[in-house]
Amino acid sequence: MFPYPILTVCLVLMWLLLNGFSIGQLVLGILVAVFASWGMASLRTEKPALVKWYLLPKLFFRVLVDIVKSNLSVSWIILRRGRRHDPGFLTIELEVRNRFALALLAIILTSTPGSAWLEYDSNDNTVLLHVLDIQNEAVWRDTVKNRYEKLLMEIFA
Repeated sequence: MFPYPILTVCLVLMWLLLNGFSIGQLVLGILVAVFASWGMASLRTEKPALVKWYLLPKLFFRVLVDIVKSNLSVSWIILRRGRRHDPGFLTIELEVRNRFALALLAIILTSTPGSAWLEYDSNDNTVLLHVLDIQNEAVWRDTVKNRYEKLLMEIFA
């Protein structure tokens, strides 16, 4: 009946704090909280199967280093107005099919300054990236495939 009892109670309390206490508001708050709790239950996904969870710190530090490097590169592009940069789009074929690994890859690529995950095509298993300075497409493909995708495939197998 109540898949998330703490959420339900907190929603009822929030409802009453916002609308004032009365029997009608209490009943309405309970109804809203119960339906919201059921809505959250329908969004529940399965838990990720971390096969090699001990590789997560390696991924974390790899991404952290890349974000710092990318911040410096983007700052250098911005500060040197005369420097020519070459923005562009890049399509990369992926091997990974795990939804959690794909979501993590999207977060990594989007949180790294200078690149953005724009579109994923599940039929072709390709991703469309926008890159601020795409000097060499092969380097970007290699970075995504060998630096991130392989490690994510090991972690989520």
